[in-house]
Amino acid sequence: MRTARRYLASEIYRSSAVVLIALVGLFTFFALIDDLDNIGPKFTLLSLFYLQALALPTRLYDLLPIGLLIGAVLALAGLAQRNELVILRVSGVSGMKMLAMLWIITIPLVVGAFVLSEVVTPAAEIKSSEANLTLLGRAEGGRLSSGYWFKEPLPDDGTRVINISRLLASGGVAGVTLYQFRKGQELSSFMQAKEGHFSDGRLVLNDVTESVIDPAARRALADAVQPTQPLVHLKTVPEASFRTTLTPERLIARILTPERMSILDLLDYIKYLKANKLQTERQVVALWRKIAYPFTLLVMITIAAPIGFMQTRRGGVGSKVFVGILLGVGFFMLNQLALNVGMLSKWAPWVTALVPNIVVLSLALGTLIFMENQHQVRRYAELRWPWSKRPA
Repeated sequence: MRTARRYLASEIYRSSAVVLIALVGLFTFFALIDDLDNIGPKFTLLSLFYLQALALPTRLYDLLPIGLLIGAVLALAGLAQRNELVILRVSGVSGMKMLAMLWIITIPLVVGAFVLSEVVTPAAEIKSSEANLTLLGRAEGGRLSSGYWFKEPLPDDGTRVINISRLLASGGVAGVTLYQFRKGQELSSFMQAKEGHFSDGRLVLNDVTESVIDPAARRALADAVQPTQPLVHLKTVPEASFRTTLTPERLIARILTPERMSILDLLDYIKYLKANKLQTERQVVALWRKIAYPFTLLVMITIAAPIGFMQTRRGGVGSKVFVGILLGVGFFMLNQLALNVGMLSKWAPWVTALVPNIVVLSLALGTLIFMENQHQVRRYAELRWPWSKRPA
């Protein structure tokens, strides 16, 4: 059994590696063609190759499930065409035992995908954002036209809103605007700074201009009474700092899409959002989808099993690969549909992440069990419904 498992593993790993190289190369080529318009005096062809190299881990992470499906179908179809699967079946290996072997073979890929998801991809995405800032002057991710926005509570039950226009390649921030509100959402001060950086849990700002609003301003404006003293006090200081819950890691989390963050960073960012009473639905769904990602690989290998076990006379390797591609694309579309419908309908995050996998896994297992027992099913049908018996 161990020898058979090793042989199956070598065939599936080899086929999946070839398919993944082809898919990653194809998508990278299309991305290169799409970004050729950005080439100029500062953004050279070498810079474009560097950015595309940083995108390879993310691309590999996205294409790994479909690559495993097509590679497994190719490997199993080849074994079936050479009658090697028949030899395994004759030696006493049932379809379910074969599926268990395939699941064991998938475990190293699950471990590799976890390392890719938690270590390599987030680091590559951060490097890619830094490179985009340096080479193109912009960062990818959750940026509005007005910049990045953050909110945090103040000790006196007030609220602070932070707007950052740009992120610097050095790790600092530029174009910082702060709005501080008293309890009851009454604006108390307005601060602008050219640049800033984080240090020991504090945000240090340079070239600061602050406008402090007098607490009596609201009453004076409401009563239309001319004030005897200025309602706004303007002051300029070379440097100012204040304690904040915002950290460089949480700032990076705002740049990255939730699906590209590690699980630990996602948990920390969700905690930060909840503490500031901000929406966390997308981040929670992304967390559940990352948890379900290894399960997706098992679903893909389960889909490949009945396709690969089909008799060769019912279709060659090409038709099996075509069916595998269709099922892989269909599963991807089902996942995206569940994500979008779940977000709109306020479904529980685990439903949008796990239900498509469970449904497809059940269908694949049902198909495999039917193929394993099709003769018994046909015999039962002939006994139960004699008119369904095939003519000799």
